[in-house]
Amino acid sequence: MTDNSTGRRTTAGGVLGAATVAMGLIAGVFYIFACDVMPSLARSDDRVFIEVMRNINDVIQNPVFFLSFMGALVLTAVSAWQLRGSTCRWWVFAALAAYALTFLFTVAVNIPLNNGLANAGDPAKIADPAAVREKFEDTWVAWNVVRALLSTLALACLARALLLYRRPYTSAYLESAAGSSASR
Repeated sequence: MTDNSTGRRTTAGGVLGAATVAMGLIAGVFYIFACDVMPSLARSDDRVFIEVMRNINDVIQNPVFFLSFMGALVLTAVSAWQLRGSTCRWWVFAALAAYALTFLFTVAVNIPLNNGLANAGDPAKIADPAAVREKFEDTWVAWNVVRALLSTLALACLARALLLYRRPYTSAYLESAAGSSASR
C-alpha cells in the first residue's frame, strides 16, 4: 500500500517513519535506565534510592513521555494496518508484537511496583526502607531490561521495515531477465 490510485505515495511511509522515531525514543528511555540510571541509584542508600525513584516516577508522567510511550504503540499499529499488503508487513507486525509485550510488562509489572513504592510513604518516615527497596529494586530492574530488549527489537524491526518500504520492488523474474542477453 505504497501508492494510491493516482500513483502518488500515501501516508504509510510517514506513519512508519514516525513509529520508528517514537520507538527509538522509548527504547532509549528503557536503555538509559538499564545502563545508567538504575546502576547509579544502586550506589545510593535506601532512603535516597526510594526518594529518587519516586521523583522519577512522578516526573515521567508528563505529556511528552505519554505521547512517545503511547505513540509508539498506536503508530506501529496504524503502520501495521496500512502496510498489511506490503512486503515489509511482517517486520511491522513483529515490531508491534514486541512493543505490545513491552507495553504489557510496563502495565503489569513496572507500574504496580512504582505504585507500591509511592504507597510506602515519605522515605524519611519509612520504618524499614531496606525492605521497601528490596521488594522493588531487583524485580523492577530485571523487567526494565526485558523492556529495553523488546523495545530495541521493535525498533530494529521497524528500521528494517522502513528500509524495505523505501526499496523499489522488482520481481525475481525481472532481475534475472535484466542480466540475460535475450533482454537486450
